[in-house]
This record gives sequence, C-alpha cells and structure tokens, in this order.
Amino acid sequence: MNQHQRTLMRPVSCTGIGLHSGRTVNLSLRPAETDTGVMFKRSDLPASPLIPADVNHVVSTDLSTTVGMDGVTISTVEHLLSALSGLGVDNVLVEVDAPEIPIMDGSAAPFVFLMRGAGFTSQGKPRQYYRVKREVEVSENGKSIKVSPNKKLKVDFTIEFEHPLIHRQKMGFVLDERGYDKEISRARTFGFLRDMRYLHENGLALGGSLDNAVVLDNYQVLNEDGLRFPDEFVRHKVLDFIGDLAMVGRPIVGAFTAHKSGHALNNRLFRKFLADPTAWELVTPSLKDIPEFAEEPLPLFDRVAATA
Repeated sequence: MNQHQRTLMRPVSCTGIGLHSGRTVNLSLRPAETDTGVMFKRSDLPASPLIPADVNHVVSTDLSTTVGMDGVTISTVEHLLSALSGLGVDNVLVEVDAPEIPIMDGSAAPFVFLMRGAGFTSQGKPRQYYRVKREVEVSENGKSIKVSPNKKLKVDFTIEFEHPLIHRQKMGFVLDERGYDKEISRARTFGFLRDMRYLHENGLALGGSLDNAVVLDNYQVLNEDGLRFPDEFVRHKVLDFIGDLAMVGRPIVGAFTAHKSGHALNNRLFRKFLADPTAWELVTPSLKDIPEFAEEPLPLFDRVAATA
C-alpha cells in the first residue's frame, strides 16, 4: 500500500466493441502527471471534453457504471478501472472515441495485457490513502455493503442467484498487491439468456454476445469453452467492486463486507463514506517508508480464498 504513485511508461491503444451500441470503439491510454488520477476524454466530440473517474460523477449504474459531466457520458468504465487499480496505476488519461469503453472479452484481462505491454513508471510521490475510523454501511432490499476499521484492505463478497450453477458463492481476500491478474482479472461478466433476449429486442446491450460474457440458460453455461473458474461469477463481482472502488481516487484501508451488492450500492457506500469526515482520515506515507519501485509491478492480492 505504501508506495509511489505511478503511471504508464508509454501510450497504448486497442480496439473493441461497445457493449451498448455494438459499434467499434477505439481506446488509448496515455501517461499522466502525479495527482491527476484517471481522466476520461471523449476524443469524438468537439473540444474533447474530460470527465474525472470520481464517485460523484457516476450518473448511471444501469447494466454498467457510467460517468458523466455537463451532459457528456462514458459508460462501462468499471472493467478498465479495475485493471488500473489492480496494477497500481494511479494517473492515466483514457481517450475513447465513443460514449463507452470497449467491452473486450467481458473481463479486465485484455486491459491488463495492454498495460503490461506499455510498462509502468514510478512518479516519485507517495500515494495517499484513506484509513477507516468507524463503520459505514448502506443496505436496500436485502442487499448490503459496509466498511469497517482494519489494518489492511480486506473484502468479503457474497452473491446469491437462483441458478443451479451459482446458488451462493463467497470470496474473501486481503489486498496486498499479489494475484489480481491471476485470480480476478480473467473473470468475465455474466448474464442470463432470457435477459439478453429482452435487452436485444429493446435495442439494449447490442454488443453483448458469447464472445464477451458468460451466458446461462436455466440449467447450464452456453459458452463452448465453459467457465474460467468454478466460481467465476463471484470473482467478476469482485472485479466490478475493485473498479467501483477505484473511483474513490485513493485506496481505502478497511474491511469491506458485501452481500449481493452491485454498482449502485457500491457507489452509495463510497459517497456516504467520503461525505462523513468522522469516518476516515487521509494518510500520506513518509517517503522513507516507500520501497524502491520495481519496473514490473506485483499483482494485487496477498491471499484469495473462495467457496461456493
């Protein structure tokens, strides 16, 4: 946790399909200065407006997380933000020529691969973090998420679906820069065939397919290659959570407990937490406490335990 801010060593680009529009989307990631954070740039619009990746700029959580400002929006930002956070990239400019980030294969792995190709560089300035001082919780309709004081960033996430391949799945881990790309980044988004048919018939999720999502009928997975993990479903929810958490702007050192939470509830918790200055303190590590930067960053998770 105590380390320098970092960014990419060089710009990188990729092309993919937009989940909502089904159209080709071009994406570029560029190095940015310290304390810039993640900034989104709509290169297809006049003046190329900028939108910060910030919890207060989340304007929609329907189907995905959408950020916006002054009427300009970019959707499906969570997988890219998850990859940035998982690889410890603090500052980057994200340029996109559409109102959405490309869905790629439905996971964060393509973005991890893209950024590892670019490389990373230390920026010589400490990364600040929030230390949780007291518990904050939000809940709604049987769903809940809370954060409590803890010495490390710990997460326990539980999902429940009435499907024979899911039922109840739980994953717990401690964030300590080991294992993100191996254990989390490859987990794909998932959906049910009945829902995909409804969305397509109503002009929604036009880019959604077996190429970028795990699709289930009432009994089985329809993808020919099956699942990447037996508990890929909860792993993807953890991936989404990391992406939503990245929009806080700084790591939160505390214990998160989530039950059936999603983008909307995650965002509500982060807003409530930041709005209460009695719930946290901002910590700036001393430079002498920061280890020497390695060009190839360690993965994110110290320990991952999963049960179905």
